[in-house]
Amino acid sequence: MKDYEELSRKHFDKQADKYDQTNTTYYSKEGKISCRDIADYLKDKEFKKLLDVGTGTGYLIELLIKEHDAQYYGLDLSREMIKVAKGKNIKNTEFIEGVANKLPYENESFDVVTCSQSFHHYPYQEDALSEAYRVLKKDGIYILSDTGVGGIPALIDNYIIFPLLKSGDCKTHNKNEIAKMMETTGFKIEKKYNIKRFLYTVIGRK
Repeated sequence: MKDYEELSRKHFDKQADKYDQTNTTYYSKEGKISCRDIADYLKDKEFKKLLDVGTGTGYLIELLIKEHDAQYYGLDLSREMIKVAKGKNIKNTEFIEGVANKLPYENESFDVVTCSQSFHHYPYQEDALSEAYRVLKKDGIYILSDTGVGGIPALIDNYIIFPLLKSGDCKTHNKNEIAKMMETTGFKIEKKYNIKRFLYTVIGRK
């Protein structure tokens, strides 16, 4: 069986040193769009602790800390991405290496959990949602922003194109499918919308 997790780790390890500076689809273009969308949504929200799953170089946390004096945690499976994030010395922030389906945090630890442009790399998507739900406090907010399509294009991506790639892309969904998965996990969907083209954000509350 294809090891999507290891492929993703190698893919992003290779990208880490130039990820922020290379604003293309292969690198950080979509990630930055999703991060800016999440930051804009949270601009008028109050929170004390936030976990960014698939944090990469910590770009989202860099945006958020300009507006919110909170405690931040960033987790990513790429050791090299985490090195870059730590090198930024962002205040009130802890970056660690880890995976989305085994979050090393206690139950009900966070006010907000975010996941931007990494969900389609997860071979354990339902488990990742369950873990996000577990570590959120009651009434906590979960924000998932990703790239995806539905219908026949999704079938082509998931069963023809992705198996040929070495970047760790595993399974794509559109916003409606993601919303259903989140509801099955227990989230109440508050908002779902397209940012542009195939990029979307879905927001749920525990």
